[in-house]
Amino acid sequence: MRGRQKLLGEGAFKSASLATEVQSRIGFKPSQPASSDWRANSVPLMRPFMTPLKTYIVEDNKIIRDNLISALEELVAIKVVGTADDETTAVQWLSEASNGADLVIIDIFLREGSGLGVLRAVQNMPPRQSLVVLSNYATPDMRRKCMELGANRVFDKSNEIDDLIHYCGRLADGETGNAALGSS
Repeated sequence: MRGRQKLLGEGAFKSASLATEVQSRIGFKPSQPASSDWRANSVPLMRPFMTPLKTYIVEDNKIIRDNLISALEELVAIKVVGTADDETTAVQWLSEASNGADLVIIDIFLREGSGLGVLRAVQNMPPRQSLVVLSNYATPDMRRKCMELGANRVFDKSNEIDDLIHYCGRLADGETGNAALGSS
């Protein structure tokens, strides 16, 4: 299927591939035409009795945040347990011992502060979650800086959404270490 992929309505997509479907949901256009065999690109839906991966999302754009939550909870065994649109709120939530997240997805540019500040702050906390950066600014230098600050992976919003979904699915399935992390 060529051209722009459009939402047909609440949850219905003209898209034929997972990458295009998710990118459409969060408002990005795919750079390549969608595959005609959507099954080859699909992620298995969550198993019925799987405990969802508790996820905290740090994203300042409400539309992207809401669509990302919807897509992740629909396609992967994930339950979003909280969100923030600025560094201070994210750091406060993550520093509370009673708040637990298995996965934290962080944007670099926030309403106030930055995702780099969130990564710096989390370095001083007991390790308890996987840290993923999802940004439009995923340059090689930014990827290196994020990894130095403790991010497990860095994904580009414009063309690596399918990789993020697969990564989250592998974490939700219980994979850890190199098996879940793959190449960065």
